[in-house]
Amino acid sequence: MKNKSIDKNQDFTIFVKEIKNKILSSQYEALKAVNKELINLYWEIGKNIVEKQEQFGWGKSVVQNLSQELQKEFVGMKGFSERNLWSMRNFYIEYQDNSKLQTLSAQIGWSHNVVIFQKCKDNLEREFYIKMVIKFGWTYRVLDNHIDNKSYEKFLLNQTNFDNTIIEKYKHQAKLAVKDIYNYDFLELGEEHSEHELEIRLINKIREFLNEMGTDFAFLGNQHKLEVDDEEYFIDILLYHRRLKSLIAIELKIGKFKPEYAGKMNFYLSVLNDTIKLPDENPSIGIIICKEKKRTTVEYALKESNQPIGVATYKLTESLPNDLKGLLPTPSEISERLEKLLEGNNQTKNKMIEETKS
Repeated sequence: MKNKSIDKNQDFTIFVKEIKNKILSSQYEALKAVNKELINLYWEIGKNIVEKQEQFGWGKSVVQNLSQELQKEFVGMKGFSERNLWSMRNFYIEYQDNSKLQTLSAQIGWSHNVVIFQKCKDNLEREFYIKMVIKFGWTYRVLDNHIDNKSYEKFLLNQTNFDNTIIEKYKHQAKLAVKDIYNYDFLELGEEHSEHELEIRLINKIREFLNEMGTDFAFLGNQHKLEVDDEEYFIDILLYHRRLKSLIAIELKIGKFKPEYAGKMNFYLSVLNDTIKLPDENPSIGIIICKEKKRTTVEYALKESNQPIGVATYKLTESLPNDLKGLLPTPSEISERLEKLLEGNNQTKNKMIEETKS
């Protein structure tokens, strides 16, 4: 009888979980439908403002007057401020000739749409961020941070072997965790400096360093010691990435990238995985940050590596190299990469619910 009682309790727990999932699924679909209707409404309002301005030659005052009238009529209803009406107008103007972006924009929250069309002027860049919000359920703050950190350029340009070394579930997130260029202008270092000076300055400016690395990184230590066959080896900086659940080993090089750096990092990652990594964590990832690199050399160096490694460069001034623009793929290649973003999409419904609420 005791075992039967336990079985019944287990069955009831499963039953409750199933009902909760049904409710959650229903809420998700309802919120998604509400969000789509809201985006469509804002689109129509923006369209009507543009059309009436063109028809009657109305100036800027029409937006202010319309806002006042709507707020009188719909007391307590948010969304009809003068600023938001301007956003609706600009939303329509920016996307009226792009049916693809019109369709995608209805799948994310209004605040997400606003920051994307305000901060991104290239339509392929806009498509990238919309699809990343859909795939990963980014909140507004996370999205804004990614735009400011130029994740679009980073995703297209960064050099890693993650396609062959990281499971599908974490592959795109890992690519976004590695920049192609890190800006260390906060170090106030001269062009002539040693690797030790670079490391110490980064540690002394740890807050700025982690901010430049991106979201979800935590500092574990510098000159992290590994012992193998009575020999000691030291990783320059060891971080942890919360979303990837991976140790991140960073090697700093003040010169040009050399292929042997990849072999050394491969060794470090193997040791970390065997001696430091916890059972519930994912395999460790290496980032080699050099003063400069040749892209073809990096590709060959990473080609046969069985450990996930990325190679980046750093700069000490705010300006970007002039030849960086020429490195971007062609529009057709960019579109192809964006299409792959949604392949194998296993996003959680909870994240999408949070996104649509915002």
